[in-house]
Amino acid sequence: MKKIMALALALVMVLGTLTACGGGNAVSAKVITINLTEEQYAFGVDKNQPELLDDVNNFIKKIKEDGTFDEICDKYFGEGTPEAVVSAELDESKDQLVVATNAAFAPFEYTEDGGKTYLGVDMEIANLLAKELGKELVIQDMEFESVCTAVQLGKCDIAMAGLTINEDRKELVNFSDSYYNASQQVIVLSDNTEFDTCKTAADVEKILNGKDESYKVGVQKGTTGNWYVAGDEDWGFAGFPVKCVEMANGSLAVQDLLNGGLDCVIIDSAPAAKIVESFNAMN
Repeated sequence: MKKIMALALALVMVLGTLTACGGGNAVSAKVITINLTEEQYAFGVDKNQPELLDDVNNFIKKIKEDGTFDEICDKYFGEGTPEAVVSAELDESKDQLVVATNAAFAPFEYTEDGGKTYLGVDMEIANLLAKELGKELVIQDMEFESVCTAVQLGKCDIAMAGLTINEDRKELVNFSDSYYNASQQVIVLSDNTEFDTCKTAADVEKILNGKDESYKVGVQKGTTGNWYVAGDEDWGFAGFPVKCVEMANGSLAVQDLLNGGLDCVIIDSAPAAKIVESFNAMN
């Protein structure tokens, strides 16, 4: 319950104020737990810092072998207690690890206390990585589409933002070894039975392919879900004949779904579960 309330507060910070009809959410949502894609998350490292890439890969191997990674995941997917991470101020005179993220992607990165502290799987890994390297941690929160570019331009050392490995992003950063397997899933209103008989991704895709542009699908802009719905040859996605509604984050998309502005939302499975859990808990 403590974790649900913490995440709920984080979502409030993301949304500002909840504006559901009647002043509160009278409806709820559910996740269709069918994996539509197979993805791998990794960290995007500055191409001009090959030694940092080696350090990151060694660190990923270490925390997976000694159980630290499982302990961190338990804080967000199990019964553990999340630990807040505080960012230092950027100071070029200091030895700092500057991390680019988009802190609207719970449970991998999100904020509390009005953005003063960070939580999430990636943020706790970032904190431990900085300590391992003997550096001060600086977290730069920005739009998701900017995280790899910020690293490419030398403004940040590493992107830690639930990044799916793909060829386009490899042009901007060097990806670390993968640390998490992810997928896209559908979110609909709880009383929507359209996908209830689906057993496979092909079943879901058949339904989506039967829609037209009057059917609105919310996605987080610049993410795998965006390209999955809109279609992208480089990503290997054909897309669907629906209206792809790009939003700043998954929380805003689910809010719009609850308000009746969308027919469904397609985002990464772990954030989908946490966002739906938190909104439903506030009903």
